[in-house]
Amino acid sequence: MHYNFDEIISREGTGSIKYDLREKVFHNSKIMPLWVADMDFKTPDFIISALQKRLEHEILGYSVVPPAFYSSVVNWNRQRHHWEIKPEWISFSPGVVPALNLLVMAFTQPGDSIIVQPPVYFPFFSAVENHGRQLVTNPLRYENGRYSMDFADLESRIDSRTRMLILCSPHNPTGNVWTPEVLQRIGDICVRNKIILVSDEIHSDLIYAGFRHTPTACLSEEIARTTITCMSPSKTFNLAGLSTAYLVIPDAGLRQQYEKILDHVHVGSGNIFGFVAAVAAYNDGADWLGQLMDYLAGNLKFLREYLSKHIPLISLIPPEATYLIWLDCRRLGMSPDALRSFMIHEAGLGLNDGPQFGKEGEGFQRINIGCPRLVLHHALEKLSEAVRKYFQK
Repeated sequence: MHYNFDEIISREGTGSIKYDLREKVFHNSKIMPLWVADMDFKTPDFIISALQKRLEHEILGYSVVPPAFYSSVVNWNRQRHHWEIKPEWISFSPGVVPALNLLVMAFTQPGDSIIVQPPVYFPFFSAVENHGRQLVTNPLRYENGRYSMDFADLESRIDSRTRMLILCSPHNPTGNVWTPEVLQRIGDICVRNKIILVSDEIHSDLIYAGFRHTPTACLSEEIARTTITCMSPSKTFNLAGLSTAYLVIPDAGLRQQYEKILDHVHVGSGNIFGFVAAVAAYNDGADWLGQLMDYLAGNLKFLREYLSKHIPLISLIPPEATYLIWLDCRRLGMSPDALRSFMIHEAGLGLNDGPQFGKEGEGFQRINIGCPRLVLHHALEKLSEAVRKYFQK
């Protein structure tokens, strides 16, 4: 079946964060929103059909995690990532961000240190600081337009209070797909220092041609015992509103400790439609995902060529994964506040502001290309015109 990713669908008035919170976030309800990490493509028809079929049973009472959910997760990860997961390793979470907060509460105490690697997805920061833990940063190294890990700096920041490292793999916002060698090294460091490695792998299905995602926990039994992997079909199949994610925790002791706090806050039951959608996505979604990645690759090519030809002062960090692209705007010569204001009020675009991802993000913006190409084209035209006018002043 051929899927149409060019169709433009209005999302205004549907409770969409991306569209309906523009006034609150940007103080401008007319900006083109290319920020929140969901896509403007239809949720696949086979998922909608599965949800409609479930609605034929007109009772939506309390439910449990169905066995089909576990088997779909096992099969998807075996086929997609060559990772053999046992069903009993899987625990529910209402989302990856809630999982990060629950894991911080489950495995650390106030005053403990937790390491993150900025520029990085900003809820990592709040998951640490909102619970009274000490945020320790191990910034990625940015050289020649590419990001890499600074292992010497990482090891220098580990001390007796360090309890956890939160890894973003693939990395948001830089788009890095970490190699097995890099993951092995970071896993060995965590094993050696008795640090729990929380690996956020929510973007693991969104990999461009020529690259391959490696689940951190599959590298060795030792690394698996200290690793908690956070995953979800939500980014892949545009299901974020159904609040359904899962953790893979091979170590029984860690899994029991996580599920204890999950039970204490009473969010472990999930929701009927989230499970129905996840099962349909993982059982029937391979062809749709292949076509999606082809379309996103076309959007990425269009973005790269447009910037090179029309806005050469802005360049992109070549992503290996995700539809979230990290734009280097430093050659515009603007302060962080001026750049944010320029994007909103001059270009009329709602992007993610670089400093949200840490001070290392100053001079950068994150753009979401998970949209019809005509929408992306229009946004780039607005940006090009704004840049032209700015330098004519």
